[in-house]
Amino acid sequence: MGLPLLHARFVTQLSLVVLLVCSTVGGLQAQEVANGVFLVARPTLNDPTFRRTVILITQPPGSGPIGVIVNRPTALSVADVLPAYKLIAAQTRKLHFGGPVQQRSLVFLVRTSEPPPRAVAVLRDVYMTTDADWVEAALGESVAPLAASAVRVYAGYSGWAKGQLDNELEREGWYIVPADSDVVFDKAPGEIWGELLKRAMFRNTQHNP
Repeated sequence: MGLPLLHARFVTQLSLVVLLVCSTVGGLQAQEVANGVFLVARPTLNDPTFRRTVILITQPPGSGPIGVIVNRPTALSVADVLPAYKLIAAQTRKLHFGGPVQQRSLVFLVRTSEPPPRAVAVLRDVYMTTDADWVEAALGESVAPLAASAVRVYAGYSGWAKGQLDNELEREGWYIVPADSDVVFDKAPGEIWGELLKRAMFRNTQHNP
């Protein structure tokens, strides 16, 4: 599949993901529902989609959990899929695979003190949005200052129906670890799973001596 066609499909589906993500917050202000955690795949999880992954998830009210895989870069650069957005495209980072849902749509994680419009709060200073226009404007400081290092772009996202993730946790497919923005924005993707696995196992030792 050529990149122009890939990009066109990304752009045409952005509005669909906006509707999906925004509907999960039930009309609440984004700051009121920030409750993100990391899901860390256990070494025994062999599903190729999620093997050795770390997913930053949030639980919007009235919906199942949603999030993005934070340690699965693709071979594509951000510029490959968003060439019309010059400031976003100027990033040298890779496009990340966010999950198996809506893989031809783009999702952004941004680290900012000002909540973006139509965004889902994940952490105190981290938001999930599909509004490429807002990200582009914020990078240009015409909306609010946003450093290029505070943006990550994902193809697709991960989501679970109500009760589905609980079942996976009962089968011991995942560890749950407190989330922080430094892992998402400052840590090399190849180091994330190993470090978070150590944190998870340490927490288990502390809680189950």
